[in-house]
Amino acid sequence: MAVPDATSVIKLPWTEGVAWVASDVCMNGTPVLQSPRHVLRNQIEKAEKKGLRMKTGVECEFFLLTNGVETEIADVKDVAIKPCYDQGALMRHFAVISELLEHMETLGWKPYQADHEDGNGQFELNWEYDDCLATADKHTFFKFMAKSVAEKHGFRATFMPKPFVNKTGNGAHCHVSVWNPAGSINLFHAKDGELGLSELAYNFLAGVLENSQALVAILNPTVNSYKRIDGQSTASGSSWAPCTVSYTGNNRTHLLRIPDEGRFELRLADGAVNPYLLQAAILASGLDGIDKKLKAPERCDWNGHLPPPPNAPALKALPSTLLEALDNLSHSESLKQSLGEEFVKSYLKIQKEQWRSYTSHLSKWELDNTLDC
Repeated sequence: MAVPDATSVIKLPWTEGVAWVASDVCMNGTPVLQSPRHVLRNQIEKAEKKGLRMKTGVECEFFLLTNGVETEIADVKDVAIKPCYDQGALMRHFAVISELLEHMETLGWKPYQADHEDGNGQFELNWEYDDCLATADKHTFFKFMAKSVAEKHGFRATFMPKPFVNKTGNGAHCHVSVWNPAGSINLFHAKDGELGLSELAYNFLAGVLENSQALVAILNPTVNSYKRIDGQSTASGSSWAPCTVSYTGNNRTHLLRIPDEGRFELRLADGAVNPYLLQAAILASGLDGIDKKLKAPERCDWNGHLPPPPNAPALKALPSTLLEALDNLSHSESLKQSLGEEFVKSYLKIQKEQWRSYTSHLSKWELDNTLDC
């Protein structure tokens, strides 16, 4: 039974008389422990007991495709080698982008940016950060809204992590800060702290890095996800995704970036991530770092897609397949304890079924390379 959360109601700006509402999954009146929204609520309650309140903002990248032809971007003129912020390509899809912005304005989301991203046919729209549950609801609704508006204009919007081999993948970057219970004081901000972050922020950040090898299974949940964070793909310049467990200042080539005082950006998650599990996994890992008073490792202030400089610390590579990531999650005692044994057990079961479905599929590559063996 999906029990509607009345605080989440959103009236569809493009269809009169219809509203969207987020719901909490219950069975016989009891919350289902494996429900992603419940998993996030549980983490929020843990944070509240510590006097902490996480606020986040997400950056949802997507491609606009020709409807019915999944292998083609919708704009045949979008062929620039480096198309990021291409004003011509943005204006050719102005009808779609401007309608999405107008809808967000109507909903009170306070959108502040829309741009053509680094892949041909790829876009991103940003709105103001909020409490992490509200951000997860908006993230979920935004994907529905983007697909609906694209269809209205004869296109198909996809958030698939890596729909094209030689184009940048779709990320779901998340900007994170932690506040006091009233939401009036940013506890991550320290004017005199390194890069403007407090000791609490670095404890939280260290927890995310410490758990990142297992987090990958949640934040990169599909077989296709691992083509986006593949080290060779990022080195070739066809991705701005991370490939190692590392953090830096205002540098987009690492897993975690500190773009400004009082917050950090996690660049690991992709467009297939469950919006509620994205927030829950970040909060659980961060609270783990705070509880253990973990210290952040050495900062990596170099291009993470190139060989590291001499005497640089050895960095762990991210998992190269979904199966490897799931194995990491299955051995993560901290995430099983924080997210709940029942959730992790169910998640692993479902995701391993995805992996088995993938491996049992006979691909064209196999036929091309093995038929004449």
